[in-house]
Amino acid sequence: MTSLYLLAAEKKSAEVTDWAARIGWLVGLALFIALIYWLMREGWKWRATLQGDLPELPASPAEPGAPRLTMSGRYHGSTTAGQWLDRIVAQGLGTRSRVELTLTDAGLDVVRPGARDFFVPAAQLREARLDKGIAGKVLTEGGLLVVTWAHGDRLIDSGFRSDHAAEHNDWVDTLNQMIDKIDETEGAR
Repeated sequence: MTSLYLLAAEKKSAEVTDWAARIGWLVGLALFIALIYWLMREGWKWRATLQGDLPELPASPAEPGAPRLTMSGRYHGSTTAGQWLDRIVAQGLGTRSRVELTLTDAGLDVVRPGARDFFVPAAQLREARLDKGIAGKVLTEGGLLVVTWAHGDRLIDSGFRSDHAAEHNDWVDTLNQMIDKIDETEGAR
């Protein structure tokens, strides 16, 4: 009988959940995440301030000419040329978006729905190449079309990914031939 009494005495009810402590932890976690997001946003704005000397982006000419090539895909951002991690955020160049590229004799027209469009005059184009990454985006080798262009006193690399990656080689060849032809005519002057 005493053994039954001991068994009955040892049984306790389960502890009640402390909801105040749980809610406190969740609120603390939410505040921590909000702080991290705010610091990231402030860093982005500070980077834009440091790059405030970047001139306004050129707009598309009224008559750009007949298209040589067109491409639909994604714009992954722009960096300082040769420094694939130094993202440029000023003038909206840091905003990733869909893109419609059109290459004409006048230059490269970059139309970005939901972001600022810009135009790179043909004389400002410097190089086109296939690469594997640009600030915040790494792909397989040759998965990214990178166009180097001059803007103000800076050389900028802009990264694009076509919806049809097989188009990249045509873009590199056509852009580099166009750049070589422009360099030859400028050298003849």
